[in-house]
Amino acid sequence: ICSGYAPDGGLFVPEELPKITSQMLKSWSSLSYPDLVCEVIRKFISVEEISDIELKQICINSFVSGFLEQQESTSDTIPLKKIGSSYIVELFHGPTFCFKDFGMRALVNILSFFATKRQKNITLIVSTTGDTGPAAVQAVSDAANPHLRLLVHFPLGQISSFQRKQLTTVDSSCVQVATFEGGGDDMDAPIKHMLSSSTNENHLCGVNSYNIGRPLVQMVHFIYTYLRVVEKVGLEPGDQNTLVDIILPTGAMGNIAGGYMAKKMGLPIGKLCAGVNINDISHRVIESGQFYKSDRMEKTLSDAINIQVPYNFERLLYYLTGEDNNLVAQWMSIMEDTTKLDLDDSWHNKLKQDFMSARITDDEMCAAMTKVYDELNYCIDPHTAVAVAAANKLGYDLYDANYDKSIYAILSTASPCKFEESVTTAIGATKWNEYIKSEFPKRATSILNKDEIEPVLYHWPDGESLEQVQMKWEELAQSLVAKFSK
Repeated sequence: ICSGYAPDGGLFVPEELPKITSQMLKSWSSLSYPDLVCEVIRKFISVEEISDIELKQICINSFVSGFLEQQESTSDTIPLKKIGSSYIVELFHGPTFCFKDFGMRALVNILSFFATKRQKNITLIVSTTGDTGPAAVQAVSDAANPHLRLLVHFPLGQISSFQRKQLTTVDSSCVQVATFEGGGDDMDAPIKHMLSSSTNENHLCGVNSYNIGRPLVQMVHFIYTYLRVVEKVGLEPGDQNTLVDIILPTGAMGNIAGGYMAKKMGLPIGKLCAGVNINDISHRVIESGQFYKSDRMEKTLSDAINIQVPYNFERLLYYLTGEDNNLVAQWMSIMEDTTKLDLDDSWHNKLKQDFMSARITDDEMCAAMTKVYDELNYCIDPHTAVAVAAANKLGYDLYDANYDKSIYAILSTASPCKFEESVTTAIGATKWNEYIKSEFPKRATSILNKDEIEPVLYHWPDGESLEQVQMKWEELAQSLVAKFSK
């Protein structure tokens, strides 16, 4: 948790996945979300590392203080709404209006705990395609720990104006914001190299979803979703003959990795369905077995899931292969050397047993958002709209009230309030104004009214290759980290 990547450049996974039994699920069904997090995460953290009392306080700091206390429209941490034939899981009622608050707040508070316990400074490094960055900024600000600092990067012009303001309106000596002239994951390589050369004196920690803390905590909202859905349909928790399918917008695959780990532990999940935009590597590998990096990142109206290489696919492969780390290391080496990996038919067929996917264009996303608004009187963000469009492509008929082929839930990962440009493109200015009047959160309005602070710019000079500018960007990032120590 305190490093991000493993020393060999791979990703950490738990030594073993504990089993979830039907009895556990029955006992967990009455728990609040913060209490459920404590129960699940306890299985991965020893009491010698964090005591029960300390873990309880971390969960309170993460999901009550600055979370439930700020909610305006609901008293539930995660409201579940029946929209059409689906259960929509609203994961956006946290302080930054996005599901990233769940994994990030717990991770940052655990890191804050260890920083204080060891009396060591930790500088957190983040690159964001829109939602991870604001969640990290808010979590670090709320932790208010002098041992914890944050350097966050975002691609210039590739996040919404609201997301940008969530980053650039924070005036804190422990937070530094930078923007780079590149695609959404062009800062990944410089950050990975920085983390590999981190020292005890200058401790760096990555908190994107390659950090095992993120999918571990995100696993809990899959368990919570399952418990609430079976409660709604009147079933006993733990029945392996009644599975719940889950459809979600998918970028770096951190969220779906958490779901897959929960499934491997015994949670009665059926299919995990990835809705992706035209940056569609996740769809291509699920459909064809070809994990090929595309030549370039395409701009879309669902920018937060614009990904060329989802690093959490490595974790999916680890559990797909029965935890064969040698085979996965071999595959990842091929991918790193060639930017291409082909799964043979046996592994591809195994992948398709657990996963489905659909590729959604901007036009299809806009059509889904408009139809949900017009026919179901419900406003969704562009990423949830990708998941809705994917659900319908995959045969889940959201608009048929009598649909009974399967029990399914759609994860709504962000509030529409963050995406005025995309939502207006889809449903029009008149309907956007209706949404503002009836549902726009007051806290979101206060962010829009704040003055922005100019971020540091990482320039990409004409004629230079990505590898050349990444070396320069890393030097700039190192210089910003050094300023924290002064």
